[in-house]
Amino acid sequence: MVERADDMVVPESVLPVRWLRRPGRWRWGKDAQGRSTWARGRVLAAVAVSTAGLLAFHSAVPDSVGHPGSLVEAFLPWLGLAVPVILLLALLRRSATALAVLLLPTAVWTQLFGGVLLPRDPGAPDLTVLQHNVSDENADPAGTARALVDAGPQLIALEELTPSALPRFEAALAGAYAYHAVRGTVGLWSKYPLTDARPVDIKPRGITEEWSRGLRAGARTPWGEIAVYVAHLPSVRVRPTGFDCAFRNESAGLLGAALAAETTDRVILLGDLNATVDDRGLAPITAHLTLPPRDLAFSWPAAFPVSRIDQILTRSAAITAIRALPATASDHLPVTAGITFTP
Repeated sequence: MVERADDMVVPESVLPVRWLRRPGRWRWGKDAQGRSTWARGRVLAAVAVSTAGLLAFHSAVPDSVGHPGSLVEAFLPWLGLAVPVILLLALLRRSATALAVLLLPTAVWTQLFGGVLLPRDPGAPDLTVLQHNVSDENADPAGTARALVDAGPQLIALEELTPSALPRFEAALAGAYAYHAVRGTVGLWSKYPLTDARPVDIKPRGITEEWSRGLRAGARTPWGEIAVYVAHLPSVRVRPTGFDCAFRNESAGLLGAALAAETTDRVILLGDLNATVDDRGLAPITAHLTLPPRDLAFSWPAAFPVSRIDQILTRSAAITAIRALPATASDHLPVTAGITFTP
């Protein structure tokens, strides 16, 4: 027993210091099998090395049968969660080897995504744009539209516009946006005049029903003519056979061909691309556009965002900052970006 100054008697068995001093508790020498702290935790060390390899060389993961490469790239930032898990297990295992090797995935994740955790001042943009998949089950189109107007963008791109909801979006946005164009289920609202609005054919051959999800329009801005594309690529699914993204990839190829043929120097692409910018399935698109700075502005699903599949990409322009806005009545979060134009 131990007596405290206030004469209260406390059993030694409940004292944390006594618990930590028990034989073998948190001992960093040899364990009961005679293994040193450097000989323990080799499996954990192997997992740490594998995590670092996936982060650094994700493009080397095969993407043929089942598209495992695209699946890894869809959730690439979340591989960093392996670091605290391995850290905890390494401490419990009392493995100096696992702790030392853990520096590898920590360093790689920090190099890829650590910058998003640092404060930065992007400065005032020339143009603010907004991208939002409003959901074909949206029960409050007017409220959703008001939330988008309050964000103050000059351009708004919407996807999953249904015949019943479209008039309500048009009415709610008309006061702030004098110009708009809708083709199929995608639309563009603008504070600047729009010209040459036309559909862009990004329909995969295997889809037989009526399907129009691409739009191109010219926007006459103070910075000159800008070609604005709005697109909604097909959804992807995780199935027992793997990551089903064939339609998405085919549609991305068609959109990439349209961007390659675009003669206007300045281009903005706004859309639900059903892919992160790390996903190699978007390579036909990203080959012709500039990626935004890395961020953690996840947009889907709205209830618990784990990935940003709503994208804003540019050509002859730079995205200074990109962020997700509060939830609307959609299953996606709106995404807004500031854009500056290069001379």
